[in-house]
Order: sequence, then C-alpha cells, then structure tokens
Amino acid sequence: MIEEIITSGRMNPEIDPVLHAWGWEIPLYLFLGGISAGILIFSAYFTLRGRQDELPTAVKWLPLTVPVLIGVGLLALLMDLSHVLYAWQLFTNIRWESPMSWGAWTLFIITPLSIAWLAIWLEDIFPKWDWKFDEVKTVINWLKDQKRIMAQILILLSVILGMYTGILLSAFNARPFWNTSILGPLFLTSGLSASAALIVFFSKSEVEKRLFTRIDIILIGMELFMIIHLFMGHLAGTQVHIQAAQMFLGGPYTVYFWIFVVGLGLVLPVILELLELKHKFIPAIVPVFLIVAGNLMLRFIVVNAGQASRWLY
Repeated sequence: MIEEIITSGRMNPEIDPVLHAWGWEIPLYLFLGGISAGILIFSAYFTLRGRQDELPTAVKWLPLTVPVLIGVGLLALLMDLSHVLYAWQLFTNIRWESPMSWGAWTLFIITPLSIAWLAIWLEDIFPKWDWKFDEVKTVINWLKDQKRIMAQILILLSVILGMYTGILLSAFNARPFWNTSILGPLFLTSGLSASAALIVFFSKSEVEKRLFTRIDIILIGMELFMIIHLFMGHLAGTQVHIQAAQMFLGGPYTVYFWIFVVGLGLVLPVILELLELKHKFIPAIVPVFLIVAGNLMLRFIVVNAGQASRWLY
C-alpha cells in the first residue's frame, strides 16, 4: 500500500524532475496533515495550560478548520490511489511495522476526536447560538468535563500525525533521498510553524500575536537546523545518498529549494517576524504567505526529489 501511494505518480525521472512534477495529491495530503497536527497540538497544549481565554484563536477558532483540512487531505490521497475501492482494507487490520497503517488508524481516530474537540468551544465562539436541543447541550457539557483527557490524547495523536507524514516517506528505502529519519521531525516542525503563522495572521490579540511570532521564530530555527542535518547525513552516507544530496547542491533542485523554500520560506519570514517584534510595520499577510507557501513547496520538492533519487544496480 505504501509503494502504491508514493509511487503512483506520473514523473519520468529522466526528464527535469521539477518542471515535470508527478502530481499534487500526495504533497497536498502531507501538507494539510502537518498543518492539522500543528493546530491541534497548540490548541490542546494551551488548553492544558489554562490559557484558552488568553489565546482564543489558537485554542478555539482555528480548530474549526481541522476536520475540513483533514477531509480535503484524505480526498487528495484517495484521488491518487489506483484502486480507491480497496482503501477500506487499511482499517481491517493493524500492521505495527507499517507507517501507512499507523497513519490510517491515527486519522481514523483523530478525525472524530477533532470534531468533538471543536464542539467544546462552540458556545464560546457562538455565544448567541440558540441551542434548541437539550440532548446536544448535554453531550457538549459531557465533552467539556473530559476536556483535559481529550487534550492529552490529541497531543499524542497529533504528534504521530505530524511525524507520520515524513516517516511515511522515510520508510520507503528504495528512494535514497527519503531514506533518512529526519523527515518525520522536519515535517512535524514545519507543520507547527505554518500553524503558528496562521494563528498570528488571524489573531486580533496583541499578546497572542507576539507569543506565536516568537514560537514561529524558534520553530523556523529548528527547521533550518534539521535541513542542515538532513544534507550532512546524506553527504556522510553512501554514494547514492551523496548523489541524492547533490540534486540540491548544484543539481536540478538547487534554485527551487534554496531560494523558494529556505530563502523565501524560512529566512525572509524570520527577518520579517523579528522586525514585527521590534514594532516595525510589516503587512501581516506577507510572512504568513511566505511560510505557508514554503511549507507546501518543501513537501512538493521532497516528494519529487525522492522519486528522482534511486539506487544504482
């Protein structure tokens, strides 16, 4: 199943692997999964810290988008499958050694849980809503009583979801560029970064904006460290891993990765966010657009680079 999902694209590696991208479905699925995980982690964590009223956008508002994001991501995944009608078989058993099985079951649990989580905040978000059905209000009140337990479960599942998007690729040993343990933490961190940027953009609270601007700067710093570690690991590996890294060090991905992902998607947003912290006027849409676009570009490039890298026989 993993091989079908990852290798069902249309790219011919003998042609320019960037200009002839093999599909948008899998990168979009990985991107939306990462953002969903980041939103839920922040919401659940700050709920446990008792800061839900101080940080309403992070805790209450953005989780409203998670079921939709997950749904669109799953739709993109299904569109990429060759045999959509057999996808249900993922849920007939659990294979502990399979990242795809872990991801499928995590999504199976986290999707209804995210809906229950947003239900907790509906009365806060829509205080004038007329709750005509007492049964609905009874269920919501019961969910509120389980809020701390749900938050703890959500953090665990969201970390798995955020890392799984990278582990799914790294488990595919036939592609040298993917064959690194750093992809899981990298994708989790980038998902958290994009989520923090969205919180800053949509928040109307100065306290919330400044807090998540600082968090995002730290997360981007971690991303840059992991990217350096990724290439150092490949350059210290076998000949095929060195060749995989060279696709980004003078090869076809060099400009796309270092300018659009690292330069415009990481370094420039950090500079803009530092200026924001110093009370310089920066249009809010600029850093968030650069970060989110850079996150999406990262997944497109990583997926395509993995397809272009191969073992020599």
